[in-house]
Amino acid sequence: MDQRTSYPLVSLAFCAALSACTTAREEQVMRDGIVFEPVYQSVDTRLLEGDLVNFLVFMTGARNDQDVHQYAECAAAQYALIRGFGFARHLRTTVNFQGGIWSGDAVYTISAALPRGSKTIDAEVIVSSCKDNRIPTV
Repeated sequence: MDQRTSYPLVSLAFCAALSACTTAREEQVMRDGIVFEPVYQSVDTRLLEGDLVNFLVFMTGARNDQDVHQYAECAAAQYALIRGFGFARHLRTTVNFQGGIWSGDAVYTISAALPRGSKTIDAEVIVSSCKDNRIPTV
């Protein structure tokens, strides 16, 4: 085999190997004893002011508002870790369902120390749980 014919074959093998490494975002999962097919579409992160962060999440295949809330929480936890913080506090999440698409508009504060309040999250624990449940993070 000469060099001119080996390049296309190597390229083809590389593309096949690369495509095998990519994972689809759409798959059946079981949570709380229910099988469903969530498709996590996107997360838009906006720093509002100081430690206040807004997360807009979009997905299809959610069972209810709670799936959308968990997706936003996963994004918030990963964002906190990326910024060097270990905690976040949930302020609010508004969930909408229109045209088959679920959207969530969530606001969190992020902090290095455990914040006051009852809706606090440990970012490392939440990110680990999200990975276990196959929920993507930022």
